Parts: sequence; structure tokens; C-alpha cells
Amino acid sequence: MEGVGERTAKAIKAIDPISLGRREGERARAMGIGVIPLGDDRYPENLRQIYDPPIVLYLKGDLCPEDSLAVAVVGSRRSSPYGRQFARRLARALASEGVTVVSGMARGIDTEAHLGALEAGGRTIAVLGSGMDRIYPPENRQLASQIAHHGAVLTEFPLGTPPERWNFPVRNRIISGLSLGVVVVEASSRSGALITASLALEQGRSVFAVPGYAGAVTSRGTHSLIRQGAKLVEDPEDVLEEILPQYEGKGETEKAGAPEVSKEERMLVELLETGPMHIDELSRRVSLDAAKVSALLTQMEIKGIVLQMPGKVFTLVR
Repeated sequence: MEGVGERTAKAIKAIDPISLGRREGERARAMGIGVIPLGDDRYPENLRQIYDPPIVLYLKGDLCPEDSLAVAVVGSRRSSPYGRQFARRLARALASEGVTVVSGMARGIDTEAHLGALEAGGRTIAVLGSGMDRIYPPENRQLASQIAHHGAVLTEFPLGTPPERWNFPVRNRIISGLSLGVVVVEASSRSGALITASLALEQGRSVFAVPGYAGAVTSRGTHSLIRQGAKLVEDPEDVLEEILPQYEGKGETEKAGAPEVSKEERMLVELLETGPMHIDELSRRVSLDAAKVSALLTQMEIKGIVLQMPGKVFTLVR
């Protein structure tokens, strides 16, 4: 072999791939990790249909036929409070309708998507960019355990594979491949979430994007997707109506019971329906002192009606 020394060539020839695979499988099973080859009946049907499905999947948790009704919720690691809250609410609404929520368990939007699905008592699947024994980010180890009990944690990477940055674009095809559609909540112009959206289009999946604040770095990617034809998402119903033809627009808030609001809170809601507003402007418009308005807004945050952004600017949670 040109460029390869005799000793290295002999070492390569001595490798027995069957024996190596058997040892890897035994090691995985000893750690409570399942191994699902491409030809296995347990292999996800949505993923099997893409042009480059993984040869093998490592699994913690369980896959089930209902997971064919899945939507990916992805976005920026450096997300805003608005983006994180929207992702969580969206995932909670999807899971409440029996949709499996798929994401990458990264910091920010991904983490909130998994948490939202878990809060609804639904199913969620996390796809790793590392070996199953190298959970990343490390602070999400407990979350990975929760996901495995209410869905599955998957990876195509062998045990011991570190979370190298080039692994994540590769794993993104699995996130989109498992799903009927991909929702990008927040993304910069160079976000990995845009790679997932691009892969989704190649795989014939629907692509959704959540509009953000004009000029915000995390809005650039989603606004670009919308300009290119991605379906705009302002409410969970925008996704549910697309992927569930039988969906009747019940809405998470309607099903759970809308939070009660006082007359003064209703005044603030009506003002915020025109867009985000500074607390001083709200106080001036409703003719109440700032302390009173601050107390009202705090109570509305607890109820999940408004969200405070940097600089004491408030917006409605839609």
C-alpha cells in the first residue's frame, strides 16, 4: 500500500471487523445500551427512508411505532429567553397531541424542547453527536436519563467517540430524518440548525421557522428561512395543522384552560398585543405607577402570559 509502512499494513490486515463489531456490541450491552442495525425491525422507518441512513444506531430507552409521528425542534445554543420559552411551549403542545419531539440535547433551544415534551408527559428523542458514554453537554446527563425513560437517546457514533464539532453536522441528518418536519426556533446566519433545515428539505421534510426580533443575531437565520419559503410559525397550531390533517385547532391554552386575568392585566395584554414594550411605556399608557405595573407583570410572568426581555422590555407569550 503506497504511503503506508509494512508494520502499519500488517496491523490493518490483522483487523477482524466481525470480531471488532462483536466486542463493541458486547461492551454496549454490558452498559445497558441497545444496538440496532439498519436491517432490524426496530429501526425507525422514517430514518430508513433517507438516502444515507446510519448503518447502526446505539440506543438508550425505547423506540415505538408512534415515533413515526415526529417533529424536530431545534435552534441556537445561545438562545434568548423568548426563544427558550417559545421552544418549550411549542414542544409541550406537540407532545400533548401525541407528537414525538426530536432534538439534539444541546444547550439552549434543544434542551427546552426536550423539557417541554417531558412536561407534557409525551415522548421525546435526543440524537447525540458523540458516543453514548460521552453525554454532551455534561450538565445534561440527568436530562438524558429522563429522556431514556420517556423516549430514546440515539447516536450512530461508537462508544468512546468524543463530541467533536464535525460530528454535529453529520448527526443533524438523523434529527431531520426521524421527523416529518423541522421547526427552527432561533438561529444565527451560521447556526447548525440551518444545516438541519437544509437536510430536511433534501429529505422531503417540511421546514418551519419562528420569526424573531428585527436585528437580533438569533433572528437572522430564521428570517432567512422564511424568505426562502419556510412555513412561518407564530403558534403551535401552525405546526399541528400542517402535520396533523385531522387537527381541529383546539390549542394548548384552550385545552388546559386559559389563565384568568384581572381588568388591569387585560389592559396590559391589549397594549402588548401591538408588540414588545418597555415597562415605563406600559406604566404611562395605563396610568398606573411603575411599582404597580411591575407587580402586575411579575404576576403575569408567573401565569405564563408575558415574558421579560433584557432592558425591562416585556412581550406576550404566544
